[in-house]
Amino acid sequence: MLQENEFELLRETFHKSRVGVVAAPVDTPVLQLMDEMIRPFMTGLAPQISFEGLLHQRQSKNLYRFQDQFTLLYMVFALPMPKEQQVVLIGPYLHHPIEAEKVLEISEQNGISPQQQKVILDFFSSVPVLGEDSALFLLLDAFCERLWQGSYEIVDVQQQMQLPETIAISGEREIDDTFLNMKNMERRYMFENEMMDAVMMGYEHKVRQLLSGISENAFEKRLTDPIRNVKNYGVIMNTLLRKAAERGGVHPFHLDRISSQYAIEIEKISSVQQSRQLMSEMFREYCHLVKTHRNREFSPVIRQAVTVIEADPSVEMNLHLLAKELGVSNGYLSAQFKKETGKTVTEYIWDRRLSYAMHLLGSTNLQIQTVAQHCGIMDVHYFSKLFKKHTGKTPSQFRQDAGERI
Repeated sequence: MLQENEFELLRETFHKSRVGVVAAPVDTPVLQLMDEMIRPFMTGLAPQISFEGLLHQRQSKNLYRFQDQFTLLYMVFALPMPKEQQVVLIGPYLHHPIEAEKVLEISEQNGISPQQQKVILDFFSSVPVLGEDSALFLLLDAFCERLWQGSYEIVDVQQQMQLPETIAISGEREIDDTFLNMKNMERRYMFENEMMDAVMMGYEHKVRQLLSGISENAFEKRLTDPIRNVKNYGVIMNTLLRKAAERGGVHPFHLDRISSQYAIEIEKISSVQQSRQLMSEMFREYCHLVKTHRNREFSPVIRQAVTVIEADPSVEMNLHLLAKELGVSNGYLSAQFKKETGKTVTEYIWDRRLSYAMHLLGSTNLQIQTVAQHCGIMDVHYFSKLFKKHTGKTPSQFRQDAGERI
């Protein structure tokens, strides 16, 4: 059925952004549909609230939005099915990140004990942040228009759906702290595993997606000193991402350089906000490294040849020297290299040198002659001639254009 297929696409898309989408019979209590992490803290406050009355009393062609007692946001709508009407709950999510101090205040207002407030804080760190202009809401809009074959209304029903303000004594709630801590740990490990998988495959779009909704509170907290804590977590992630990139086919030579660089940058962190920015940069950089240096599809000899070529563009290198280094014949290396990379050894060497030259011209103030030497070319005029032949610009023109773009 087309409607069911479209709903599955909607559900899978929201799930990729870590937003829950749950469908159930319309008389299902609200609490039963809510996230299992937040559910225990609401039990006893509103055990029997359901969507049935709301959806029956109002038009069915409505998308309802509400906020729970923890300021988490949800959307709900009726989904006509062949056998019975179902209700769909989307959430929780936030429009804006909430500071840790505010989360603690909200927890206290809802009778959550200090011992259990950390669980709530950890849960909030995993709640996705979706701006009101998020593409997910555009997808939902298109789905609702197709569902109801035209226009529909968005109804804010905080007053009707909000849970009672009566505060229960936290000690009366049967909350399994071990279970909640385990669920929080599972969420964190799931995020880390998804990030490692994305880096291993070089999926920069997936990395951006995973990073889009995380807050400053998302990084594991083991120490009371927030700066030392984020530094320690940065060290852990640097190690995990290095391993992920290695599995993605990046040679340790390149990994050691970038890993060492970030080890230094991590120790320079002076604020939690700075740590988040550095972490995002680190995730993307490792992912880009995989895309740039991926060679796991190459045979061992060609993989080693590519690594030698990319290791140092300033070193004199040609087919004969490379074949000697690898202990194979010139003919074998030439044929196999062309077969696996689509380029001759000479073409690959010059591509690497020119790529490095463009990097240096765009990111440093080195003299052009110095740039040429870094690329293994001692004659600056020959370098300039080759550079213009391949890029259409002289080194000076390229540098000027790069400066204007910055």
